[in-house]
Amino acid sequence: MMLWLILALMTAAALATAVWPLVRAGRTAATGSDLVVYRDQLEEIERDRTDRRIGADEAEAARVEVSRRLLAAANAESTLAAETGHGGRRRMAAVAAAVVTIPLIAFALYGALGSPDLPWQPLASRTPGGEDPESNPIAQLLARVEARLAENPDDGRGWEVVAPVYMKLERYEEAAKARSHAISLLGPTATREVDLGEALTAAANGVVSEEAKAAFDRAIALDAANFKAQFYLGLAAEQDGKAAEAARIWRELIAKAPPDAPWLTVVREQLSRVDPAAAVAPPGTAAPGPGAPGPRPDDIAAASQMTDQQRSQMINGMVNQLATRLHENGSDLDGWLRLLRAYKVLGEGAKAKAAVAEARAALMSEPDKLRRLDAAIKELGIGG
Repeated sequence: MMLWLILALMTAAALATAVWPLVRAGRTAATGSDLVVYRDQLEEIERDRTDRRIGADEAEAARVEVSRRLLAAANAESTLAAETGHGGRRRMAAVAAAVVTIPLIAFALYGALGSPDLPWQPLASRTPGGEDPESNPIAQLLARVEARLAENPDDGRGWEVVAPVYMKLERYEEAAKARSHAISLLGPTATREVDLGEALTAAANGVVSEEAKAAFDRAIALDAANFKAQFYLGLAAEQDGKAAEAARIWRELIAKAPPDAPWLTVVREQLSRVDPAAAVAPPGTAAPGPGAPGPRPDDIAAASQMTDQQRSQMINGMVNQLATRLHENGSDLDGWLRLLRAYKVLGEGAKAKAAVAEARAALMSEPDKLRRLDAAIKELGIGG
C-alpha cells in the first residue's frame, strides 16, 4: 500500500509540473487595471503641460509613449478574452487529457514491466558484502577456509591464506592469531614475522607493542634489508620517545632505498616529523647546488654525532639560509614549502605566518604556484 501511495504522489508531482504552464499560459497579459493607469498618466501629462511644469515637446513625446502602451494593453485584453473563449477551452482540454492519460499510461507500463508484488528485502541482503554470504566472494572463501581449519588446525597453508583475508576485513586480532599459527607450523621467515608485527600493530590501533617489536626484530635478524621491518622499528622508537633513534633508522632506510621506491614518500614524511632538518631538504636527495640550503650526505652523517645544541644551531642556520635565499628570489615554490614545513616543525608560528605573507606577495603574479602554496598552507594549518 505504501508503494502505491508513493507512486501516486510522484505522479501528482509530475502532472503538476506538466500542466502548470498550460494553466498559466496567457495569464500574464495586461488586464483592465492597466488601461486605467495609462489613462491617468495621459491626464497627468496634460495637467503638467498646462501648468508649464514640462514643455510642449516633452509633453507630446510622453503622450505618444503612454498612448502606445495604452493601445498595447487594450489589444492584450482583447486577446485574453478571446483565449478565454476558444484558446482557453483548448488549454483546459489539454490539461484534462494530460491528467487522465499520463497516470493511465504510467500504471499500465508499471503493471506490465514492474514487480509491485515482490516481498520487501533489506538493503544488506541485496548488495555484495551484505548479510547474505552467498553474494560475497570473500565471505565464501573465508567460510570454506575456516571450515577446513576447524577440521585440520595444523594446516599451516590454510592459516597463511586466511590471515590476509582477516586483515582486509579489519579483523586484526584474528589476523595476528592466524599469522602466529602459520609461523609455528611453517617456520619463520622475514616476511611472515613482518606480517605478524603489522597485524599486532593494527590490532593495537597503530601502537607498536612489545610483541610486535619483537616480531620486527626477528624479521631484521632474518633479513637486515627488510624495509617494512625497519620502518616499524623506527615508528616504535618514536613512540617510545626516542626521536633521534627513529630519525637515524629512517635516514638509513632512505639512504639505502632505490630512488623509485613507492614507500619513500611515507618514510620522508615520518622523518620530517621527528627531524626538522628533513623538513628543509629531504635526506637522501642529491646534494644541493651552490647557494641552495639543505644537508648534504656528509652533513647528515655528522649530524648524528652532534649534541642537541649543535644540531639545533645547524638546523637554525640552514633554515635562516633558506629564508635569506627566498627573500632574494621568491619564485621558488618548493623552497617556500620547505621553509614553512621547517617553521612548523620548529614551532616558529610567528615566522611561519610572516613567511606565508611574503610567499603570497612573491608569487602573486604566478596563479598556479599561488594555488599550490595556499593548498600547502591549509594542509600545514598555518594562518597567514
